Amino acid sequence: METKVALFRGSGIRKTLHKNEWWFVIDDVVGVLTDSADPPGYIKDMRRHDKELSKGWGQIATPLWLETEGGKQKIDCANTEGIFRIIQSIPSPKAEPFKRWQARVGYERVQEIENPELATKRTRAIYKAKGYSDDWIEKRMHGIAVREKLTDEWIKRDVKQEREHEILTAEIAEAAFGVTPGEHKQLKGLKRENLRDHMTDLELIFSMLGEAATTEITKVDDAKGFHESKVAVRKGGEVAGTARKDLEKKTGKQVVSPENYLSEPESRKQLKS
Repeated sequence: METKVALFRGSGIRKTLHKNEWWFVIDDVVGVLTDSADPPGYIKDMRRHDKELSKGWGQIATPLWLETEGGKQKIDCANTEGIFRIIQSIPSPKAEPFKRWQARVGYERVQEIENPELATKRTRAIYKAKGYSDDWIEKRMHGIAVREKLTDEWIKRDVKQEREHEILTAEIAEAAFGVTPGEHKQLKGLKRENLRDHMTDLELIFSMLGEAATTEITKVDDAKGFHESKVAVRKGGEVAGTARKDLEKKTGKQVVSPENYLSEPESRKQLKS
């Protein structure tokens, strides 16, 4: 298990990957936000005053193995959601910016429920702020819409589990690109990043083709349940795969590319061109 240190206000907060997300050492977070010389003692007092936090502590705090100066030890950690819940109970000026941010995010989500178009606008704004080109953003947003149509169709046909969606999506991608999503990410030098946020224009287009074709084939075949949907998925992915191979044959270039949107200026130029 990899242990890293995140810097916050010049202080170190240890974190580790668990279940494919970052978990933070609770004592470190509380120490930074309270300047307490005894974070474990502060947490005990906090739990004594916040009965609801104390009731849910078993779901928030998870002992994980971390490297320390004295060797590996199990230390209570929490994921981002858990840390935010803990911060709500910290009566410290340093915690106030986090509380205000949480309140703002909550308000924005309520707005998005009332007006879903706001969510689309915010997503576009986030990509724009990161430096993506308008053309790329348009393709990415269209791809998100295509993806939602497909998942809606799966849910209607009794394919509702997130894990099932992940498996079916991977099947489409492998048939479309000739590599698994894991191999595709490895080629681009990605780890936990979203693969589609690092795709080139052509990769986004073939992803959309595979998923749009799968949606139509699922309807025509009247596929029901996971196993029948898996058959439709292969057919849809093969539509994109055949088109990709035809393009590669005519251009002499591979569609699957190591290009990605990371921090390197060259990668940004390639995506904008």
